[in-house]
Amino acid sequence: MAVADKFKSIIDFLTSGFNDREDSIYSEMMDEAEDYPVQDNLALNPALSQPEQKHSSKVVPLGNQNYRGYEVMVCEPRSYEDSIGIVKHLKERKTIVLNLHLLDKEQALRIVDFLCGATHALSGSQQKIGDSVFIFTPVNVALSADSQKSKFLRDALWNQPQA
Repeated sequence: MAVADKFKSIIDFLTSGFNDREDSIYSEMMDEAEDYPVQDNLALNPALSQPEQKHSSKVVPLGNQNYRGYEVMVCEPRSYEDSIGIVKHLKERKTIVLNLHLLDKEQALRIVDFLCGATHALSGSQQKIGDSVFIFTPVNVALSADSQKSKFLRDALWNQPQA
């Protein structure tokens, strides 16, 4: 009998934490719960709480400085060291319009090469849009160009005589 008493005392010790208590969390939750009708453990008309909305309008005003959608930065670097800050803007997924009219040809070439490499590493795209003006876009912005050459090829293809 000593063995059975030992097993019983061990089982009683292990299951003692599962006994109902007066100060249980469940009783606190039940005290805070609102009363509403139930049927088969389903709430018939639960009271839903709606969060307060500051604005009922879904229109975002133009002057809102907190709205940051797709942002375009116009950069006019004065030295090669400014290119590091431009890459930081690209990493923040901002489109960069780069105007190199303030630099000599050698520095402009170095900056364009550096930014092309950084843009490629970030899976972005780049395009020359004018004389010493370039655009660099991050991966979330698609860049498409409709140049005179592509217009000529498209028109030549569609205007061929039917055979």
